[in-house]
Amino acid sequence: MQTEQADPAHRECALELEAHPYRIQQIRRIVSAQLRYWRLDPLIDATSTGISELLANVHRHAKPDKRCAVKLSLAPDRLTVAVTDHDPRLPHPQPTEPTATTGRGLALVEAMTDSWGTDLLPDDGGKVVWFVLRTPVAVPKTVPLKAVSAPVEQPAPPVPLAVAASVTPVASVA
Repeated sequence: MQTEQADPAHRECALELEAHPYRIQQIRRIVSAQLRYWRLDPLIDATSTGISELLANVHRHAKPDKRCAVKLSLAPDRLTVAVTDHDPRLPHPQPTEPTATTGRGLALVEAMTDSWGTDLLPDDGGKVVWFVLRTPVAVPKTVPLKAVSAPVEQPAPPVPLAVAASVTPVASVA
């Protein structure tokens, strides 16, 4: 489910799902498409990785169920990603060994994002784990005329009709 707000400077996208491994890949593709739509391609890798780690934590640790929601909130200067579930236990980063193959998800989220955190949800007893990424600086849509320093090229002269008619098309090789 996706919702767009009327204010173009603040946009949201929300998805509800069961956190199972096959769904995590689907959510990564959906989120990547949404970020491309918002023209935030530079944030796709960090966002997808962060969401994967948070959803994997829901899959491994959340009780009583694996139902959760992913919400993307875009403000002019930042993208906030939140994953909510029904388990009130807050996650805590664990010290890991350099050769460990699990338990590094929150450390990875912390390393790849500008900030992250957790909050308890008072209504249903669950929690939200979120992270923030700064959005890239917007490029102006138009370039002022005085900023253009390259000489203006003259268009090529038109091809005379007699020459154009004598050109034999080359067959394309399929």
